[in-house]
Amino acid sequence: MKALLGKKIGMTHLFDEKGNVVPVTVLEIGPCTVVQVKTVGKDGYSAVQLGFGLDKNINKPMAGHTKAAGVAAKVFREFNLNEEVEVEGEEAKSYKVGDKLTVDIFTEGDLVQVTGTSKGKGFAGTIKRHNFTTGPKTHGSHNYRAPGSIGAGYPEHVMKGMHMAGHMGAEQVTVKNLKVVKVDTTNGTIAIRGAVPGPRKSVVVVRG
Repeated sequence: MKALLGKKIGMTHLFDEKGNVVPVTVLEIGPCTVVQVKTVGKDGYSAVQLGFGLDKNINKPMAGHTKAAGVAAKVFREFNLNEEVEVEGEEAKSYKVGDKLTVDIFTEGDLVQVTGTSKGKGFAGTIKRHNFTTGPKTHGSHNYRAPGSIGAGYPEHVMKGMHMAGHMGAEQVTVKNLKVVKVDTTNGTIAIRGAVPGPRKSVVVVRG
């Protein structure tokens, strides 16, 4: 398993060996603690639950859940292991509750996918949300930013999936095939080429 939780710090740029400017996103990755290990025999599938961050106001149910790991994690994510493992989750046995996973599991040159929550834009119209074109601005037009037709006279209701105005952003987005440019094990950060979904300080998941 090559996956960790982290926090987006922001964007900057680095220079490669040829002197070219490389735009990168800096992420603070880990350390993540193994909070729970699930096996095929006990839970029906093989997975590892990781905890990230520090929760100062942890409630009693979560305190009991993380007691064995000895951490007060704030964010939890579960990662499925090899589904081909049929007997007692043999791959899960290599992980133990309380194990620490750090950024050194990634190396420069790796291709990763990053999952995060995109920035929330609030209520937006069809032009901003779905890239609709505007109507004519002249000759007395009153259809400058109107959405246009939303269906036919039959079946007399709006079909599911119709592109309309509504809440924009604040949804899960995954960007694949991003290249790891630099790994800083001292500060626990990683620099990934290109943009990563979400605002600064938002939680991201990096998978190798």
